[in-house]
Amino acid sequence: MTNQDIFAHKSKSWDMKSRRVQNAKSIADYILKNIKLTKDMHIMDFGAGTGLLSYFLSNDVGKVTALDNSQSMLEVFREKAYMFNSLIEILELDLTQNIPDNIYFDGIVSSMTMHHIQDIKDMLNKMYHMLPKGGFIALADLDKEDGTFHSDNIGVFHYGFDRDELKKIAQKVGFRDVQFETVNTIKKPHREFSVFLMIAKK
Repeated sequence: MTNQDIFAHKSKSWDMKSRRVQNAKSIADYILKNIKLTKDMHIMDFGAGTGLLSYFLSNDVGKVTALDNSQSMLEVFREKAYMFNSLIEILELDLTQNIPDNIYFDGIVSSMTMHHIQDIKDMLNKMYHMLPKGGFIALADLDKEDGTFHSDNIGVFHYGFDRDELKKIAQKVGFRDVQFETVNTIKKPHREFSVFLMIAKK
């Protein structure tokens, strides 16, 4: 049984909205300002989608593994992988169901994916065990909202996050130096939504 690709109807036009590009750039800029990336690093872009976030980081790392469970999104990623300034590996995988053996990264980045994950503690625990000591996570998502960010909440398990609650979960898993910063505000016709970046180390 294959999981339904809830992004299939959106993938081709995903990058067209300038606010998505601007959001990914804002997140990447903050990561670059606060984490020392080097060309010998291998990072994972969790929920990579069409690769907006990892594109903006690819100048500064040696390899990006793009992981997503949406085949259609990854097809768009593949079409533009030649534009990246690092090695690219693409994995179609649902990390909530499977975790490959012997898969390790120097850091894990993510943009607007965690609200699609039902069990946050389980996912952070999986990430923790894919990192070496000193490895990092840099996860961007929405602050707590009223459920109106998405016009369709299929596949959405969290209407954003309370930062204090998320910090406690990360610390229970074992992460240290957990920090939050507001990195963007997404303006929609009915209201504005703030986007945070959580950075932590193993």
